[in-house]
Amino acid sequence: MSSRTEPGGEQVFDGLGVAPGIAIGPAHVVEPGMARVPEYPIPRTRIDAELVRFAAAVADSSEQIRRLQRKAGDLSGAAGEELGYLLQAYQQMLSGSRLIRGVETHIRERAINAEAAVNAEVRHIGRDFAAMTDPYIAARMADIRDVGARLIRNLRAAGTGDTIGELPSGAVLIADELSPADTAAIDPAQVGGFATVFGGPESHTAIMARSLGLPAVLGVAGLINRVRAGQTVIVDGGQGRVVIDPSPATVAAYEARQAALRVEQRGLQRLRKLPAETRDGTRITLQANVELPSELAMARRVGAEGIGLLRSEFAFMNRDTLPSENEQLAALSALVQGMDGQPVTIRTLDVGGEKLAHALDEHFADTANPALGLRAIRLSLQQRPLFETQLAAILRVGATAPVRILLPMVTSVSEVRQARAAVTRVARRLKRRGVAIADPLPPVGVMIETPAAALAADGLAFESDFFSIGTNDLTMYTLAIDRSNEQVAHLYDPLHPAVLRLIQFATEAALRARIDVALCGEMAGDQRYTALLLGMGLRELSMAATSLPRIKRRIRNMRLEAAVRCTQAIMQQPDPARVSALLDEFNKG
Repeated sequence: MSSRTEPGGEQVFDGLGVAPGIAIGPAHVVEPGMARVPEYPIPRTRIDAELVRFAAAVADSSEQIRRLQRKAGDLSGAAGEELGYLLQAYQQMLSGSRLIRGVETHIRERAINAEAAVNAEVRHIGRDFAAMTDPYIAARMADIRDVGARLIRNLRAAGTGDTIGELPSGAVLIADELSPADTAAIDPAQVGGFATVFGGPESHTAIMARSLGLPAVLGVAGLINRVRAGQTVIVDGGQGRVVIDPSPATVAAYEARQAALRVEQRGLQRLRKLPAETRDGTRITLQANVELPSELAMARRVGAEGIGLLRSEFAFMNRDTLPSENEQLAALSALVQGMDGQPVTIRTLDVGGEKLAHALDEHFADTANPALGLRAIRLSLQQRPLFETQLAAILRVGATAPVRILLPMVTSVSEVRQARAAVTRVARRLKRRGVAIADPLPPVGVMIETPAAALAADGLAFESDFFSIGTNDLTMYTLAIDRSNEQVAHLYDPLHPAVLRLIQFATEAALRARIDVALCGEMAGDQRYTALLLGMGLRELSMAATSLPRIKRRIRNMRLEAAVRCTQAIMQQPDPARVSALLDEFNKG
C-alpha cells in the first residue's frame, strides 16, 4: 500500500476499500493516546499483588506486540520493514526499560494503582524529553505513550472497547486493527467510519463494517503513526483511500460525492416495499445477515424479508462468563420480536479463530491454525452443556416467532444427526419443565461452507431441512487462502471454477431433495454476482442489510432467462479470468 503528501500538506494513503461510502470527521486514534484513568491509593499489604497485576499486563502487551510483528512480516516492501522496526522498539520498552522500572517504583513508593503509575511515569519521561529539540527523540516519546496506552488497556482488561465508547459525533476510528469485539462496541450512529493498518476485504472486521454500513479502509500501512487525534480525516471506502488533513478543495469534492450517494440512497429507499422480482416474473427472497442488535433497525428500514443469518456470537462477546439460558433468551427475543413475525435463521455458536469470545478461552488450546481447529459445530458437540443451553434459548424463543436452527462448519452427516438428537433431547427436557417451546420444532439446517459439506451435499440434504451456503469460508477453504493474510488475500477469488462448482453442486442437491437453499456469504450482497447466483438456481439471498437495496434494484432490472444463459456459459470455463470477463460483459449489457 502507498502513501504520499500532496502540495497542500494533505497526506493520502491507499489501502483496501472493504465497505463503500465516505466518512469525513475528526480522527479518534484507538491504539495511541493515553487513557484517562483514576488514581487511588492501595494498601501497603496489596503492593506485591499490584506488581503482579502490572507484570501480567506487561506480558499481555508483549504477546499482542508479537502477534502484530507476525502480521507486519506479511507486509511486503518498506512498509513491512518500517513497521517491524517500530514494533521491535515497542518490545524493547516492555523488557526492563526505564518505563517499566519507573512504573514499578511508583507502585512501591507511592502505593498507587498500576494504571495511575503508568500515566505518572509516562508524564515523567515526557517532561525530561520536552527539554530536547531533537525530532527523533520527540518521535520516541510518541512511541512511549503508545506502549503506555496499551499497558493501561490491558490493566483495565477491556481491550480497545473503553476508548471506542467515548467519541465525538462522526468520529473516524484509526487503529492498528479492530477485533470483532472492538467492532461490536461501535455505535454506528456515532462513528463515521474507520481505517486500520491490518486486515483484508474478507476479514471478520470488514464483514462487520459492511453490516453496520460504515465506510472502511483496511491494510493501510504506516497510518497509525501519521495521524493525531482530532485531525480531520476522510475515509473513502469505495476507492480504498484515507486522506489526513485534507485541503478545503478536497473536502468540498468529497462532500459533493457524499451528497450524490445520499441522493442514490433515497432512490433505492423507494424500492423498499416493491418485490425483488426479475423482469420476467421470478420472485427472489432477500433477507438480512445480522451480527449485532444495532443492525436490526437497518434490516427493517431496507425491507428485509427476515433474517437469513443471525450470528449468535454477539451474546458471548465482551464477557468474562458465559451467558445463561435466560440471558441468551432475552438477547434473541429482542431480535426476533423486532422482526415482527418474519422468519429468523439463528446460527449456533461459531467461535474459534478470529472470533474467539473471551468467556470461552478455557475451551481453546494454542494452535497455529485456529480456522482448522476446535470451532463451530465441533465445539458445540464437544461442549454439550454449552450447546444445549443455546438450543434451549432458541427453542424457547421459537414459541413466539418462526425461527430456524443453522449448524455452522458441518462436514459430515454424523454431525447433523448428533445435533438433531441434541435438539430433541433439549425439547423433551423443556417440556418436562413446563416451558413453552416451538411446536413443531424449528427446522434444522446445514451451513455449506467447507468443500466436504458441498461434496457431501446429497447425503446432507436428506438429513437437513434446509441449506445455507456460506461463500466466505467455502472460498477460503477451497482455495487454501487465509483471507486476512495480506500476502495472499489477492488470491481469494469467489469466481474460481472450483468454488462455483461447489456452490452449484450444493444448490442442485438441495433442489433435488426439495429442501430450501439460500446463499448467505458476501457474494450475496455484491451485485456483480447476482445474475450468476440466480442462474445457478438460487432464489433466496441473505446479505448485509446495507447491500439489500442495490441487489433488489439489480434483480428488478434483470431477466432470469438471460442470467441462466450467462451462467451456463460461465460454468463451462476453466479459467477464473475468463469467468470474470464473461460476467462483467453480461453485467454491462
